[in-house]
Amino acid sequence: MTRTGHRGRLGRRAFLSEGVLLLGAATMSGRASAASPDSEDRPALRVGLITDLHYADKPPAGTRHYRETPSKLAEAAGLFRGESPEFLVELGDLIDAADSVEVELGYLDRIDRDFSAICPRRYYVLGNHCVDTLTKAEFLGRVGQERSFLSFDAGGWHFVVLDSCFRSDGEPYGRKNFEWTDPNIPEAEVDWLRDDLARAPSPVIVFAHQRLDVGSPYGVRNAPEVRRILEESGRVRAVFQGHSHANAYAEIGGISYVTLVAMVEGSGEQNSGYALVEAGPDGAIRVRGFRLQADYAWPG
Repeated sequence: MTRTGHRGRLGRRAFLSEGVLLLGAATMSGRASAASPDSEDRPALRVGLITDLHYADKPPAGTRHYRETPSKLAEAAGLFRGESPEFLVELGDLIDAADSVEVELGYLDRIDRDFSAICPRRYYVLGNHCVDTLTKAEFLGRVGQERSFLSFDAGGWHFVVLDSCFRSDGEPYGRKNFEWTDPNIPEAEVDWLRDDLARAPSPVIVFAHQRLDVGSPYGVRNAPEVRRILEESGRVRAVFQGHSHANAYAEIGGISYVTLVAMVEGSGEQNSGYALVEAGPDGAIRVRGFRLQADYAWPG
């Protein structure tokens, strides 16, 4: 894995200078490597990623500038439209907390109006702030997504969306009934994940909000159990997550865990972050980061 950071810049990254990175990128230039003749001429799949927008119509609090999220998202939208990703994934905390259901739904309607206009195919990962006052059914119903955890296929890859917004006793988050330091993936979802990965015919990428590579306070409480399932499948290549608001990378059990920067942190469009993931037909992955988001790449 090779990583380079490019702060405050837009457009394509000129970072393909090291041998392993150049090799990895070559497999994503529109033709697969000679080792994968069945996938020749299949281009890399592009996926747009953003996280922790925390939109709210309220004054800044510390480093979080809630009202600036729409302008930051507008910049990302321009980049995404130019790159034509197959789909977008919002990795959680699309909105910030409110004191009433009506106000929180207003936050959600406002920011999802802009987000949903970027790309017709989108997926939402539930974050703890998404269901601070709302229930999961209210949030998902408003954005038009049937389930909080799910899987799908695209471009020769299998994708999994996880929901860690459950208390230790198995109760789902909602209506201010939880502590944000108590995220869990319940037994039923763990069983579903194991079965889903066993049936996956292709390499897998996982999307989560709370982190699966660390412990408390930002990590899922039963993360070791979940990681074991991911590793035993032999199919998972990467996990993309948010929640802790800063760039982070870890490789555990042969799986790359990438934590993205939060869009809400800092004032001005220069203090933002979003990414395009290019997943090659041979299993290579390249993360092109924009603004404060770091770049990553590793070969298939």
